Amino acid sequence: MNGLETLIAITALAAVSGSGGDIKYSPSAECLALNMYYEARNQGTAGVLAVTNVVVNRVNDDRYPNSICEVVQQGPTRASWKDPKVSYPVKNRCQFSWYCDGKSDEPKNTEQFTYFLNLSQGILNNEIPFLDITDGATHYHADYVMPSWAKTKTKTVEIQDHIFYKWETR
Repeated sequence: MNGLETLIAITALAAVSGSGGDIKYSPSAECLALNMYYEARNQGTAGVLAVTNVVVNRVNDDRYPNSICEVVQQGPTRASWKDPKVSYPVKNRCQFSWYCDGKSDEPKNTEQFTYFLNLSQGILNNEIPFLDITDGATHYHADYVMPSWAKTKTKTVEIQDHIFYKWETR
């Protein structure tokens, strides 16, 4: 384990043990943790933090919504056929594919998800150092695909199996 991984592990463990197991996470921490889990759970620390950088960079970019949950859940919606007041994301059209893939968003590995909850809450509370290791990236994709939008963005870095890009300022 490197220094950052050790710090994150200690912070996560302290948060769990110091709370008696009854932690109240902010909605932003929950949205961020779900995104970490579904977008980067098979990555190392750098991969998880890079995916998280993209969410935070989008929140800070006026071309995107200004909250973590709105960024993570961004995409077109459709009204429910049962109740037109209820909207659902259009399948396979969201910014983050896991959110609208039609599968359950309930994490199967609760231990790993709890780790991401503690990590996200620590980041949001400024208890865990959080540097932008993507150089301002607002986009990324897996290295085995080449989306059409990639040629309109500036590549910043490759971390594990993701390639990161920034959307240059206007």
